[in-house]
Amino acid sequence: MRVWFLSAGLALMCMAQNAAAGTVLIVGDSISAGFGLDTRKGWVALLEQRLKQEGFDDKVVNASISGDTSAGGLARLPAALATHKPDVVVIELGGNDGLRGQPPAQLQQNLASMIQQSRDSGAKVLLLGMQIPPNYGKRYVEAFAKVFGDVAQKEKVPFVPFFLEGVGGHPELMQADGLHPAVAAQDKLLENVWPALKPLL
Repeated sequence: MRVWFLSAGLALMCMAQNAAAGTVLIVGDSISAGFGLDTRKGWVALLEQRLKQEGFDDKVVNASISGDTSAGGLARLPAALATHKPDVVVIELGGNDGLRGQPPAQLQQNLASMIQQSRDSGAKVLLLGMQIPPNYGKRYVEAFAKVFGDVAQKEKVPFVPFFLEGVGGHPELMQADGLHPAVAAQDKLLENVWPALKPLL
């Protein structure tokens, strides 16, 4: 009888752990897709390792596509939400919008829509901010960077002001194209995200 109770107790513990386990959905572009890298060394893979080290059972789904824009992310988000039913959605998009010179107002609308859809599905949201090179002109660069903070404030979601903080502008941490972080930068990218992500788990 004692053995039965122990077995039943263990089974209930396992069920509780599985029930508590959630899903973190990363919706991003080439930076999160690991462009030019062995994806096993990208920041998203490092996040999976960090979760295990910290005792979290959450799984990570990387729905990032190289070259994607906020419009592309918005278009494919409903299917990703329906398929993976995430508890947390990390939005890492906008860089390609900026590099293509697309209107900041459109980026703002797309990001807000993604946040609203994610929240409506029951997920918490973390927004990762981006910046673009100064050669795009001061007015556009500032307007672009301002979008992320404005969206985060209006939608009341946590955000990382600049996902590439400590990486962008450091040639030794970038690939030869000067746009994509190298393997050496992936730990730093995770460290930029983790303090804002951990409270949402």
